[in-house]
Amino acid sequence: MKIQFISTGGTIDKIYFDALSQFEVGDSIATAILTDALVDFDYDVVALMKKDSIEMTKTDRESIRAHIENDPNTHFVITHGTDTMPETAKALEGITDKTVVLTGALTPARFRTTDAVFNLGMAVAAVQIAKPGVYIAMSGQIFEASRVRKNREANRFEAT
Repeated sequence: MKIQFISTGGTIDKIYFDALSQFEVGDSIATAILTDALVDFDYDVVALMKKDSIEMTKTDRESIRAHIENDPNTHFVITHGTDTMPETAKALEGITDKTVVLTGALTPARFRTTDAVFNLGMAVAAVQIAKPGVYIAMSGQIFEASRVRKNREANRFEAT
């Protein structure tokens, strides 16, 4: 089984610029995480966009959907910003014969203390064993696309 990782941006890929005192979305961190983890499966990483998820549009979601529908792969992990991850997951529902898992991070992957590595690992496990459909892997759980929300006050994802 080959897994295609689709990078869309979000906190998982953010870089802090001291001189500017701000964060910006950088290159995908997925390859570095997978290399460090010594994974033994076929994969590739495709960067579709570098956006904070708050800036994602309907057109962006349609582009992600079209990419997955037209790609010959059947297993996808999408790294995505957490603020609108549930909206993108819902926009991907109904894709047939493919397993799609969205994940991200509440703190940048380049930080020493981050949930990024754990979340990406959860997504890799989920995409390999879940039946075709769309899921979110966050907060140590796997959620169905239409049954999850981000609880900003508790800083976690939870079932609805």
